[in-house]
Amino acid sequence: MTSELSGAEWFKSSRSHASGECVEAAHLSEGRVGVRDSKRGGRGPVLVFDGTAWDAFIVGVANGAFGSPDPR
Repeated sequence: MTSELSGAEWFKSSRSHASGECVEAAHLSEGRVGVRDSKRGGRGPVLVFDGTAWDAFIVGVANGAFGSPDPR
């Protein structure tokens, strides 16, 4: 998987701020999705979700299941 992550095409949301404090995602093989902190780039950890878990996360976000971000 390491070579798959190093060759992944990472992208940010179109709603990301110019400050760079956001997450990046990449579509991986077999329907998986990688997520990482954009400030750390290739130096930080990557969370890898299978397609079912990623779909459940997206539905949860859309339905407000995780609340609003802390405005600090």
